[in-house]
Order: sequence, then C-alpha cells, then structure tokens
Amino acid sequence: MAIAKRKLAEPVRIDLKKEDTVKVITGRDKGKEGRVLSVDREAGRVLVEHVSMIKRHTKPNPGKQIKGGIAERESAIQVSNVMVVCPNCHKAVRVAHHIDNIAGGKTRRTRVCRKCGQTLDRK
Repeated sequence: MAIAKRKLAEPVRIDLKKEDTVKVITGRDKGKEGRVLSVDREAGRVLVEHVSMIKRHTKPNPGKQIKGGIAERESAIQVSNVMVVCPNCHKAVRVAHHIDNIAGGKTRRTRVCRKCGQTLDRK
C-alpha cells in the first residue's frame, strides 16, 4: 500500500520575519502572543515561541548525550493563523509596504503598520 505524499501549499508572500512578535488569531492557542523562531516559506508555516506546544517522546542516546523522556516543544502553525503585533500601537495589524528612495537612486521596501504607520522593520 503506497503512502500518499503531502501536497505543498501554493506559495504565498509571507510578510513575517524571524524575531517578529505575532499574535495567534485562530486555533487552539487563539490570543497568545510570541516571537517567531523560524519561517518555512515553502510550506507556509511559522514556528512561534510557546505556541502550539507538543510532547515529543525521545529515546536516550548516551553517545550524543541525549537524555530520554518526554520533552515539550513548539510545533509549526499555518502563517494565515497569525498577525504581526505593531510595536507602537501594541495591536495585531495587517502589513503595508512603503517604498523609500535612498541615495544612489536605489529603493528600499519597508513593512509598515496599517493602523498607525509605524515601521515594523528594525534598523
């Protein structure tokens, strides 16, 4: 019996970056806030600190100094289930993009809060 391969989601532009603070807007962890630990752009999933905790059963491996037991760790959640938290207005907001002209005729695209206009990118 063949195992069905999982179909990858359509690639969607993800406006999240590592170290962003996000709020979960749906699911069993609705309302929780946390820091983004990693972003998987192909699968459309993010790993958020202290959100979607699962228990992982591990065997002891003395060769690698791994102690066995039940460890809790984060599980990835769908990127559509989280929103960025604005550092200025402290609310979950949608992201806009502003294009800034810098010296030398170059342009830079920055992420901006749609509610207050504060930039979400750290300098």
